[in-house]
Amino acid sequence: MTQDEAKRLVARRAVQFVEDGMAVGLGTGTTSRMFIEELGAKVKAAGLKIRCVASSDASHDLAKSLGMDVTTLAELPTLDVYIDGADEVAPGLALIKGGGGALLREKIVASSAKRFIVVADSTKVVEHLGKFPLPVEVVKMALPKVQTKLTELGLKPQLRKYPDGSIYLTDENNYILDCHVGMITDPVKTAADVRAIIGVVEHGLFLHMAALALIAGDDGVLELQP
Repeated sequence: MTQDEAKRLVARRAVQFVEDGMAVGLGTGTTSRMFIEELGAKVKAAGLKIRCVASSDASHDLAKSLGMDVTTLAELPTLDVYIDGADEVAPGLALIKGGGGALLREKIVASSAKRFIVVADSTKVVEHLGKFPLPVEVVKMALPKVQTKLTELGLKPQLRKYPDGSIYLTDENNYILDCHVGMITDPVKTAADVRAIIGVVEHGLFLHMAALALIAGDDGVLELQP
């Protein structure tokens, strides 16, 4: 099974967790995009009545293009379920997210949901977080200060750029520093240390947030609990 096939498989499984009348949070990234596509197909084919809040402009636009009812947290402040991917999934469902650049909005939407379900392929499951760079979203003005502080913490920050060399900007018009940490032995402490830096908007450690992980591989879709 290819990685894309695994992502499609878990996206289809995740749709089964969405019921008529639900308020649904839509994630961001390749697996989330497939989930939105599958959910849109179910809305069209089965007449599923749901309302959605997206965690990025891209996911919002995709869902709208598929005929889904997409609104804002101002209109729909409490969600029944949020379904999103992850860059790494460790024991206890500790996550690194933000490879797609939407970590701030993802964390806001996830925190607004009664249940956060992670969808991923088996390559994202790890014993320890940190092989994937930890994203940190930063206010533009604070970039030099935050870079210095992260470097002092030994987190090896690198400003995210597009392939053409231009600086990557989030939907909130902030920068992202990707921290090449290596193994994160104490995610709670790392999260607290990063969050304490003035100018940091949010980090990509999602701890004690996910209720369930759906992991697709050659043996089908496995369910992992915290």
